[in-house]
Amino acid sequence: MSAEVSIGTGRLTPHPLRAVILGEVHARPFTAIETPRRILHFAFDTAGEAAKADRTALAEFCAQRNLEPLKTTAKHHRVTLGGATLRWEQHSEFTTYTWELPSDAATPFYPAAASLASPMGNVPQPGPLLVALDLHLLPDGKDKTIKFESLFDRASLAVAENSDGSALFATDFQADPSGFVRVLLLDRGLGPERAGAVVQRVIETETYRTLALLGLPEAQRLAPSIGRIEKRLAEVTEEMRSAHQLIDNQRLLDELTELAAELEAGAAASHFRFGASRAYNEIIQLRLAAIGERKVDVFPTWTSFLARRLSPAMRTCVTTAERQATLSEKLSRAANLLRTRVDVELEKQNRDLLKSMNDRTRLQLRLQTTVEGLSVAAVSYYVVGLFHYLMEGLHQKGLPVDVTVATALFVPVALFAIWILVRVIRKRHIGGE
Repeated sequence: MSAEVSIGTGRLTPHPLRAVILGEVHARPFTAIETPRRILHFAFDTAGEAAKADRTALAEFCAQRNLEPLKTTAKHHRVTLGGATLRWEQHSEFTTYTWELPSDAATPFYPAAASLASPMGNVPQPGPLLVALDLHLLPDGKDKTIKFESLFDRASLAVAENSDGSALFATDFQADPSGFVRVLLLDRGLGPERAGAVVQRVIETETYRTLALLGLPEAQRLAPSIGRIEKRLAEVTEEMRSAHQLIDNQRLLDELTELAAELEAGAAASHFRFGASRAYNEIIQLRLAAIGERKVDVFPTWTSFLARRLSPAMRTCVTTAERQATLSEKLSRAANLLRTRVDVELEKQNRDLLKSMNDRTRLQLRLQTTVEGLSVAAVSYYVVGLFHYLMEGLHQKGLPVDVTVATALFVPVALFAIWILVRVIRKRHIGGE
């Protein structure tokens, strides 16, 4: 499909994704199906690298049998093998293989699906099996009434007509002894095109039903952990009212951080699954609405049956996601409150520490001043002593001086000189710092 648009002799440059967007509308077209027909549908989990391996395996499968080659970017592929037709589709997290096989218009689901599914064994299994569906498209024989109770479990049997009554479809959503979920589709004048549309919508309903329910085990797995975190959060909040010591608040903050980390790990692991389950459930409702179900006798329609079984599971997933979000907010508020307490307590301790440091500094300054005074006195004493010895020596040599008077007069001079010298040395040290 060309994405360029011609204007006279020129062309308009298209957006890089225009071709992809145009092609997506036609990515999975309805294929006409003749009645009667037997359809075996498989869906496999191919998340991650499994999708690439599956594409490679299918390409080799087609090449070995000289079938139409698989295009590199194709999301769907259709080939014919003898009387059977294989339709391959790759989705974001799963891949489907749908086999259309010839059938007679006699007994429903005969022969058994296990004996007809052998071609699937020629393709390497792409991943874990999610869906195995056995759909039998038969003409509605007016002269032969099919008893659904003999084909399906009456307790879970769901039967409905489409909007104009040209098709009737029934299933019990249970796996038969071979592991296939059976669906009987009676053609009351659909025609090949409409039959193909109804078949695809029925197949998609069963496929997305299975995928939507993948969120339920995840919700059930997380429920005990969420309940435990909720209970412990209430206990921690109560302890916060009586915790006034820094060490207690820090312990509670550490515990809240651990609880928040555990909750966020579970939420991160389940976020995609819960979102996918909601999206698949919406697709189911859209497919059933497109079919336009009408009630048949006393049997529930597919919509009413799934509303009783599927809706509670979806509500469980939604509730679990809401509990995670609400609990995360509560943990965040409690942690912020504790963090504020801890910060205030730390600031108080820092203030007390600074005050203590200031007191010690003043004490050291006083001690230093005292030491300086003593140092001046001690040094002056030695200097005066030296001066006294000097005067005595000079007096003995004949210098006419009174040693005692000279020493006494020198004492204030020595004290003043030593004091000045100490101050100069201290100023130099302070300036050097």
